[in-house]
Amino acid sequence: MAFKPQSEDHETMSEINVTPLVDVMLVLVIILLVTAPLVTQSVNVSLPKTAEVAAQVKDQPLQLNIDAQQKITLNKVDISDLASLEASLQKTLANQADVAVHLYVDQQVEYKKVAEVMAAVQHAGITKLSFVTVEK
Repeated sequence: MAFKPQSEDHETMSEINVTPLVDVMLVLVIILLVTAPLVTQSVNVSLPKTAEVAAQVKDQPLQLNIDAQQKITLNKVDISDLASLEASLQKTLANQADVAVHLYVDQQVEYKKVAEVMAAVQHAGITKLSFVTVEK
C-alpha cells in the first residue's frame, strides 16, 4: 500500500507508481543492446572456387509475353488469338504433366487483355501462373 507523502491523513494513494516499471524496461533494453551483437556473430570460412554451373531445371516454364501492341507470344512464337493460345497450352499440357507459365506483360497493356490471357491459361488447365516483374 502506498501512502501520500507529507500528509496528515492516512488515505491510500490510488495512483500507479511507474518508476519501477521504467527501471525494469531500461534494464531489459540494455541487456538487449549488449547481447544482440553476440548473437549475430558469423564464422569466417574460405570457400573453394568452382566453375559456374547452370541450374538444372527439369521442365522450363513457358514464357508468355504480351507486348505494348497487345501481341501475344508463347516461347517467342506469335499467337494470333486466345483460342490458338489455349490450344497450344493444352497440347503442351498433354506432353508435360507439370507445366508452369511465366507471364511477361508490358505496363502499357490494359488489364482487360491480361485478364483474358489469364482466363485462357486457366481454361487450358494450367494452374501454375507467375507474373514476372522488374525490380525498381
